[in-house]
Amino acid sequence: MSQMITDPLEERDTTSADFAFAVHATDGTARQGAIITPRGTIRTPAYMPVGTAGTVKAMYMDQVRETGADVILGNTYHLMLRPGAERVARLGGLHEFGKWSAPILTDSGGFQVMSLSGLRKLDEDGVTFTSHIDGSKHRLTPERSIEIQALLDSDIQMQLDECIRLPAPQNEVERAMELSLRWAERSKAAFLQQDDHRGRAMFGIVQGGDVEALRLRSAEALTALDLKGYSIGGLAVGEPQEVMLRMLDATCPALPQEKPRYLMGVGTPDDLLKSIARGVDMFDCVMPTRAGRHAAAFTRFGKINLKNARHADDPRPLDETSPCPAARDYSRAYLHHLVRSNEALGGMLLTWNNLSYYQQLMDGARRAIVAQTYCDYMAGCVEGWERGDIAVYSNPNSV
Repeated sequence: MSQMITDPLEERDTTSADFAFAVHATDGTARQGAIITPRGTIRTPAYMPVGTAGTVKAMYMDQVRETGADVILGNTYHLMLRPGAERVARLGGLHEFGKWSAPILTDSGGFQVMSLSGLRKLDEDGVTFTSHIDGSKHRLTPERSIEIQALLDSDIQMQLDECIRLPAPQNEVERAMELSLRWAERSKAAFLQQDDHRGRAMFGIVQGGDVEALRLRSAEALTALDLKGYSIGGLAVGEPQEVMLRMLDATCPALPQEKPRYLMGVGTPDDLLKSIARGVDMFDCVMPTRAGRHAAAFTRFGKINLKNARHADDPRPLDETSPCPAARDYSRAYLHHLVRSNEALGGMLLTWNNLSYYQQLMDGARRAIVAQTYCDYMAGCVEGWERGDIAVYSNPNSV
């Protein structure tokens, strides 16, 4: 049933010393709300630009903020290696270090347990990594991960977990899920030792691969820990979208309605809209920044490859209606020239366009949920993507 609770788009007090979350409107199972932190409000549904090493690649922080981002993501593993969490703390924390005053969420290093599997050894107590930078050894336990995130001064911290790639044998999925639950308990205990933990949050991470029963066991055990938020991990790691959505259909209803839900590492614009429809509140993904550095633009017309020769004489912008200057003010011909010439500005402009588009997508979703038109909004976005861009520019002055 759709329900309008209050207007979520009005200005709200963000001076609370505590972390809080409220759902302001629903449309079916889609939710619009806000996460309140001492450093500001995160409007949900929210896409979080990925700033793995303390920077959102190819962007200035003020540009990121101007796209509409309320929060960015940093990564425990990468910042542990370089420049080091203790050094960041001495320099004022990640907000001061990277000149980002709004909330920051930090991943725990659990994704690197999967992505750097050839460079780590895992045991019950934690993970030992061999640095991909210089070969040095680094120990990451649930307690050390939370300590690093506190040193970075992040506002939302993740438990350490074991993420595994799919498909995987069910016994291996279950082993990793159970280990992640034990690490969640240890992570929570470490988090509660922080003097200012009331203004921060630690999220648990639901694991269980593509096995619904394991997902439900994980969600139930994490809910019993009464955490401030819940992440859904171990998806978009090799399984088809249909499997991911089926896991969300099972998992989201099993999580507390009054707590935020964060789908980690997802994804395409289509992934985001379909996940919002299932009750997800937060997302992060490297896709828009990585695509921008590789000549791809996300637009309301779908994905556009600026390397394609058809753009060489095209004076049109990517989208003349976009509020983003990168999409509105530069010709496709110029963007094509930049990427073909390997100019850094090409990746910068396309990243700017992509992050702006993702934030426009989230803003549209929030407004549609409030207006009780989310299904129509999704259908309109999909129609635009499927209709696609004009394939070839036709010069009206050509003979």
